Amino acid sequence: MSNASKSLSGLSLDMIIFGGAGDLAVRKLLPALYMAHLHGNLPRDTRIIGLGRHEFSRSDYLAFVEIQSRPFVSPDNFGADAWSGFLELLDYICIDVMKDRDFSALADRTRKEAERVFYLATAPSLFTTICNKIAASGLVDHNSRVVLEKPLGRDLSSATEINDAVGVHFKEEQIYRIDHYLGKETVQNLMVLRFGNSILEPIWRAPNISSVQITVAETVGVGSRAGFYDSAGAMRDMVQNHLLQLLCIIAMEPPVSLSPNGVRDEKLKVLRSLRRMTVADIARDTVRGRYIRGAVGSEAVKGYLEEEEVPQDSTTETFVALRAYVDTWRWAKIPFFLRTGKRMPKRSSQIVVEFTNPPFSIFPDASHGVANRLVIELQPDEAIRLQIMAKQPGSGMSMRPVTLNLDLQSAFPQRRAEAYERLLIDVIRGRLTHFMRRDELEAAWEWVEPIIDGWTRLGENPHSYAAGSWGPSAASALLARDGFVWHE
Repeated sequence: MSNASKSLSGLSLDMIIFGGAGDLAVRKLLPALYMAHLHGNLPRDTRIIGLGRHEFSRSDYLAFVEIQSRPFVSPDNFGADAWSGFLELLDYICIDVMKDRDFSALADRTRKEAERVFYLATAPSLFTTICNKIAASGLVDHNSRVVLEKPLGRDLSSATEINDAVGVHFKEEQIYRIDHYLGKETVQNLMVLRFGNSILEPIWRAPNISSVQITVAETVGVGSRAGFYDSAGAMRDMVQNHLLQLLCIIAMEPPVSLSPNGVRDEKLKVLRSLRRMTVADIARDTVRGRYIRGAVGSEAVKGYLEEEEVPQDSTTETFVALRAYVDTWRWAKIPFFLRTGKRMPKRSSQIVVEFTNPPFSIFPDASHGVANRLVIELQPDEAIRLQIMAKQPGSGMSMRPVTLNLDLQSAFPQRRAEAYERLLIDVIRGRLTHFMRRDELEAAWEWVEPIIDGWTRLGENPHSYAAGSWGPSAASALLARDGFVWHE
């Protein structure tokens, strides 16, 4: 049976989580697996084995999960019997990836007849070692799958090195490079919005669209991730994966089918069509920022350089805004404005497609700026809103913008699976469509890496912005030069 057609009936599964006591596992993976268990989306014969350096017994691990993971399960979805049944699936093995010469304890605990999913919720620097050791222990076969968490490398060279090393033991169709944004309901709904509705396709191109904005704003700072974050920054942490994936879905051509390669072939074409930036382009079309003291909501917060584990001489950015172009017939000369940052005024992920104004207006009051705008809210709310112009009630022909609002929560009131739950189910069922292919990942690095190198050559520190603001003023100027403003 091919990966694409796997069903849960009769399947034995060992889900093996490296970093099983880590932050990602306890906050995201285990709650997601519980939800899959609760709704019957795990094979009946499933075991979940956490691996880590903590010297836990199985009972210690279950107590740890009870304290650390259960708070991340909403009360509406918690059931005592279901939770107890989920805990029965869990096991734990103490393994130090760098010190243990072999994984014999893991080999003894896994089942020969089970399909094995290895989830590498660890630092990417450990991916090669882990894959080498599980292969040496005889745990990799044609039914095995490996899930690789982002960021996959810190540049093209390191990403290629990891891909080469993992590819020694796993075929490409066994490798699931996860980007949790691709598991969000509204992101997947973009495919339906674009390719399931004939009303949009004729105008989804130049010269009907004047610009596209993609914003992923966070209210949080770096928190406990400061050590990792300072070596990455907003470009590696967010733009190289999340924002470029959203850009691909907005800009891609209709795929021949929803097969994994059908979709990923079209996303790859977008990445290869992104206009490369020279150093002069980078200086003009990109903005780096770093938050200083301020207030998010009513809470006073410290600046980035005041965070624990952040070096005082750090030049890492916590904010990026940039202008990009996709050099194809569909998108010729249309700017894509990308923006992401920490310590912003509100948590928001959205895509804004601005359509061009009518070439000539017969109405006396045509000073409302953009006439038509499609706003796609990804989080915290899921909604699609279309702004059009309408006549204002009363005498005369004055216009004002009104919004047609599709509230997805109201339209589909049933429970929505969280991103990790949905993607883990895809891994179990062998569905690759919403995971990055190797050439796709490397094409993203090929575009991003020269920008990071250009910042080094320019030698400029990030612009300061107060925590709780929308970023440095230079980000607003980036759009103002073309007559646009950020949609906030």
